[in-house]
Amino acid sequence: MIHDLPALTLDLLAVLRPALTAEAAAEAPACGGEPGDLEQAVWVRLLERLRADGPPRDPGRWVRRAVRAEARCLRRALRRRNPDPPDPAAVPLPRTPGGDGALPGAVRRLPGHCPRLLGALFSVRDLTYPEIAGELGISQGSIGPERARCLECLRRLLTPEIAARRAWG
Repeated sequence: MIHDLPALTLDLLAVLRPALTAEAAAEAPACGGEPGDLEQAVWVRLLERLRADGPPRDPGRWVRRAVRAEARCLRRALRRRNPDPPDPAAVPLPRTPGGDGALPGAVRRLPGHCPRLLGALFSVRDLTYPEIAGELGISQGSIGPERARCLECLRRLLTPEIAARRAWG
């Protein structure tokens, strides 16, 4: 099958291989899949596209989008098999220096993915970013920006509580 492709296409495949390998390695932990599985799915998608429409205009962009699309498909399949996400309340969070539990309570009140993300970051298991991405089903590249938003939200949530405690001594 690959011998039927023109030389230009074979050159394209050789050029795209490093980008595809890197993108698949970055996205695989977040979708619960293996990088090789993502690569294989994208190669099939590329061969189908080459036969139907020819090579993409912007091959690098096409690879990024194709890997993310395949990762989304794998994430959906994983959610169908395991629909119950971990309970953020089950993740033990460190207590504040006074030991009053204000931090865990504030983290649980945060919106969106924040309770689960901060719970994973504070975990005693000392998870890596790829492991956190895999557990939460998010892209590894979004962990840093999401963490920053969550910590800013947590700061805004705790600032009035800290000010009130200082006022009461």
